[in-house]
Amino acid sequence: MSDNVYKLIEVVGTSKIGVGEAVQNAITRAAKTMKNIGWFETSQIRGSVSNGKITEFQVEVRIGFRLED
Repeated sequence: MSDNVYKLIEVVGTSKIGVGEAVQNAITRAAKTMKNIGWFETSQIRGSVSNGKITEFQVEVRIGFRLED
């Protein structure tokens, strides 16, 4: 039995609704081309403001996935 090996990628998810949706959008999009996603972490949250109102949330998401044998 071999030990697992993992790889990390970084993506930025966006949403006009909130931080949670921005993270989910990042994971959903990454899952279309990646297998074995096992975890995520966020490292930066930022966004756009127009006329004193938040117009977009941006979240930097590190996604970890297990490499196949």
